[in-house]
Amino acid sequence: MSGTLLFLQIAGYVGLLLWGTHMVTTGVLRGYGTDLRLWLGRNINSRPRAFLVGLGITALLQSSTATGMMATSFAASGIIGLEPALVAMLGANVGTTLIVQILSFNVTAVAPVLILAGVVAFRARHSQLKNLARISIGLGLMLLALGLLVHTLSDLEVGPVFRAVMAGLSGQPVLALLVAALLTWACHSSVAIVLLIVSLATTNVVSTETALALVLGANFGGTIPPFVEAGSRQARRLPFGNMLVRATGCVVTLPFLPWIVAGLSRIEADPARLVVNFHTGFNVALALLFIMPIGQLAALLIRLFPDPPPQPDPGEPQYLDEAALETANVALANASREALRMADMATEMLKAMRKVFHQNSRKDASKIIRMDRALDKLSMALRGYLADIDREALNDEDAERSQEILTFAINIEHVGDILATNMVELALKQINLRQSLSPLELVDIDAMYAAVMDGLQLAVTVLLRNDPVAAQQLASRKAMLRRLESEATDAHFARMRHKPSARAEAGDTFLRILRDLRRIHSHIAALAYPVLEHAGLLPE
Repeated sequence: MSGTLLFLQIAGYVGLLLWGTHMVTTGVLRGYGTDLRLWLGRNINSRPRAFLVGLGITALLQSSTATGMMATSFAASGIIGLEPALVAMLGANVGTTLIVQILSFNVTAVAPVLILAGVVAFRARHSQLKNLARISIGLGLMLLALGLLVHTLSDLEVGPVFRAVMAGLSGQPVLALLVAALLTWACHSSVAIVLLIVSLATTNVVSTETALALVLGANFGGTIPPFVEAGSRQARRLPFGNMLVRATGCVVTLPFLPWIVAGLSRIEADPARLVVNFHTGFNVALALLFIMPIGQLAALLIRLFPDPPPQPDPGEPQYLDEAALETANVALANASREALRMADMATEMLKAMRKVFHQNSRKDASKIIRMDRALDKLSMALRGYLADIDREALNDEDAERSQEILTFAINIEHVGDILATNMVELALKQINLRQSLSPLELVDIDAMYAAVMDGLQLAVTVLLRNDPVAAQQLASRKAMLRRLESEATDAHFARMRHKPSARAEAGDTFLRILRDLRRIHSHIAALAYPVLEHAGLLPE
């Protein structure tokens, strides 16, 4: 067989291994991702629990990268501290070694059974069963790819070109480390590369010492993608901390590889087991070494990556981390935080609008127009971010959540448009005519403003908690707004009848303000309907 064909076969089997890992991760995240994210958030605030949670979730997801994305999202947004997030990553690193330990045994015969069971289960209509089928098929593909790799590498061992390449790495531990790090960076999977190294050691393609150097490189290379793909200073702290931990371990361990090989050989002489045991021992040792001084490491990372100065453009998103797009529940958490920023901006615009009518403030009118531009820009970025989330990683619950956030963003954007166009135009017209609303009119407007503000706070509660009770309260307030508008309108016409000299233009402005406030509340109340529909509480 030609060298080119052998190379293509190996590349194909590595691709199959990566795809199997991707299917397992996707199946777990689609089926249980939201529960895992909430569990991670609840249990990560103490070091021992953070370590065990990181280890457990990584063992389930078959990927420390996915666990790291969840922890990074929490740490960057301030939901959890950087210290427990770093401890969780130490646990995640150990969790990847458990995956390698299991897959390193000769369990290739199970692969067809797992794939067949997964295909049969995937034909079911139940979504959770489909996700379990994805996990089963992914595990089967991983085991199948490993078996094919070992078989192909045993044929490749006799090839002069490959032997020459591997011989070039022999006796060059630093070069071997760098090659493995670059390969892991390219593949985005340290598990796949370590299993490939196990195959190389099993077929004696590389020496045991070179295999351990390659394992060190795979450990370091696995930290590069999360750091490179991090979208903000806060998001870079955690992956860079993990990179520093692994880099320190590589630098300290590399000179002692000959003695480590001799020591591990006494425990397990088989090259494959020796490589796997070294991988586990390396990460366990790093966890024991760094779990105590993790506070000092966190302080160093905060100094290296300080909080950015206040964003001069409020329309620039702060939480839409592009690296989280492949992990749907993390991306949705980021989108929720950005949607809450939109609600805060709408609240500020409502407060400024009230000052405009009370004080005839041109300054506040200009502020509302500027904030509306920023709100439109932020809404556009949020909609694009939701559209870019990996559809494969979305389960039914995540898809509904994405739609709820999108609905929230669109309706809040409409609130800003009504304030910045209709109501500011009315206010400026009144200012230019040197007219003012009467004290009684301001009292009626303030009553409706208070109701709108309360509705907006309820809408935020609905978005955060998916609370059907809060959604029912929000939807029921539409009747109260109609009543307030009707009472204010009746009182206005009563005043007009008793005082015919009242200016018709000023009265028209007052009525249009009432109408626009009710329209604003209608957009806010609409945010209750997706939650009510999901809970089966939406009236016919």
